[in-house]
Amino acid sequence: MIDWSRVDDLRDEVGDEDFREVVDLFLDEVDEVIERMKHHPTHSSIEKDLHFLKGSSLNLGFAAFSSLCAAGERAARNGEAETVDLGQIFDAYTQSRATFVAKVVS
Repeated sequence: MIDWSRVDDLRDEVGDEDFREVVDLFLDEVDEVIERMKHHPTHSSIEKDLHFLKGSSLNLGFAAFSSLCAAGERAARNGEAETVDLGQIFDAYTQSRATFVAKVVS
């Protein structure tokens, strides 16, 4: 679910002092996009939103979530946005976020 080696690499890249700020920014931005997608999903924005989520989540090691976003992005790009299981993507983020926060933030 979480690529912990990527998390360690990111912490090494930005340093311990800035790591928490990077994490907070990531979580805030992703939470915002997820909430918008839950309440105002549009076929025209799904590909762009999933692309953003995929890239952001890869940077912080959310491997499973990122894979689901990549698959959804491909489907949307191929004109199949209605087949994207947003509920599965949202659930994967919720689970990944909880696992990550429990280990890293606490």
